[in-house]
Amino acid sequence: QVVHLLGEIGKTVEIGNRVLVTTLTKKLAEDLSSYFQKQNVRCRWLHSELDAFERVELLRDLRAGDFDVLVGVNLLREGIDLPEVSLVAILDADKEGFLRSETSLMQTIGRSARNVDARVILYADRITDSMQQAIDETQRRREMQSDYNAEHNITPTTIKKEIRSGIEAESQARAKAHSAVGNTEESAQKQAELLEQLEADMLQAAAELDFERAANLRDQIGELRDGVSPGRAKNRGRQGRRKKTSRSRIPKPKR
Repeated sequence: QVVHLLGEIGKTVEIGNRVLVTTLTKKLAEDLSSYFQKQNVRCRWLHSELDAFERVELLRDLRAGDFDVLVGVNLLREGIDLPEVSLVAILDADKEGFLRSETSLMQTIGRSARNVDARVILYADRITDSMQQAIDETQRRREMQSDYNAEHNITPTTIKKEIRSGIEAESQARAKAHSAVGNTEESAQKQAELLEQLEADMLQAAAELDFERAANLRDQIGELRDGVSPGRAKNRGRQGRRKKTSRSRIPKPKR
């Protein structure tokens, strides 16, 4: 599987596109990323031990072309468009469970939906019910979209989306937090003001049902409350591994 995937990565990178690879464990994500790097593939890994700021930066860097392949465990949680990604590879697709259910497979497959050259490869030893249902549903949607395009003379194209919109804004929030919380006498006051602003932004995001942004803001608030300067405990001999920080619950929107 890995040898085949390496070849498919080469084909994708050659035409200037990016690749997402999903695994079931953090260790496999890190080990696979390390292997790809040894094969001269520009690759990084992403999983829950990276904080919200680091995840945002990784996704921004992937879109910007700073590296070509991102190996992750649960890429569903990021909730963003990646139009530069034209190959999604799902390893151990036949291992039934939360990350390989029909819904999860459909959502992971959807990560490639913004690119006209998109391909999805499910690596497995057998076809599970979840896999078959996801494949059938994907085919059904493709046929419906093709019929609609033909009826309205639409030619599909890859969407054009500025990197700044979405993940870049979160990266700027990190820079803002980092500069606002320093070792000066005004640090406590600045931190209090920043926390108040972030909490207001989180409530607003939740009210607008933008739960991914609310979750990112929640993580930022947790780090500041714990007294951890964003990005401070980064790269301790590895790619940004850190302990998880405490998280507050995202408020439900008022009805």
